[in-house]
Amino acid sequence: MSALIRFDIHPLADADWRRDCREQLNLHGALVLKQFLQPAALQAIIAEGDAQRHLAYHTRSKHNVYLMKKDEAYSSDHPRNRDVISTKGCITDDVIGDNSPLRELYIDELFKSFLCDVLGETALYPYADPLSSINLHYAPDGQELGWHFDNSSFAITLLVQKPQAGGVFQYVKDLRDADAGEMNFDGVAAVLDQRQPVDALAIEAGDLVLFRGRNSMHRVTPTEGDITRMLAVLAYNTQPGIALSETARMTFYGRL
Repeated sequence: MSALIRFDIHPLADADWRRDCREQLNLHGALVLKQFLQPAALQAIIAEGDAQRHLAYHTRSKHNVYLMKKDEAYSSDHPRNRDVISTKGCITDDVIGDNSPLRELYIDELFKSFLCDVLGETALYPYADPLSSINLHYAPDGQELGWHFDNSSFAITLLVQKPQAGGVFQYVKDLRDADAGEMNFDGVAAVLDQRQPVDALAIEAGDLVLFRGRNSMHRVTPTEGDITRMLAVLAYNTQPGIALSETARMTFYGRL
């Protein structure tokens, strides 16, 4: 793994360092580990991304911030139902090579142990379906992810290639309390109407990001320029044997 991870900066096995990471994540809702990958490993992932890009499935979808079906009790311009746009291209787990640095990282026991410790989980498992565990997302010029809350309690991403401009990850921490059923329509409206200041993560290629997006609303601003933003998503479950639903797979990947 030393060919993959900058252990000189990120001592994954160190208990004190893990505790610091956990405290940062709990405090800010986000943890950015700068220069997580060795430069050669990053270049290998970029090369793989370029070589497989023709296999990407591209989607342009309208959705509300809550990623839920429209609620007819509210008007279409109410924060509960207001449409935002997300556009992306994506390659799936089944086309990520067995010897890919992304695969090596995803299955590594030390890496998973570190994630469990920082996230407060007892174990992490891959998806049971063949598509969802490792995804590589492409956002060429003008593509964006609209404001939304995640359904899952955490997300693990790796910026592979930064665009010339744009493609900024913005968020507002703890804007709702999903478990309590508190949707905070006023707060969401303030963000959508650009009346609320938002935070942004400074992320460079090779940085690993842990983010708690279930209650923190977030988006990625439109990319600008000729360099495509590439982002790897490492998706785990806290229980074994869970697959992404067939409906979700058809929506995101265009196949099962």
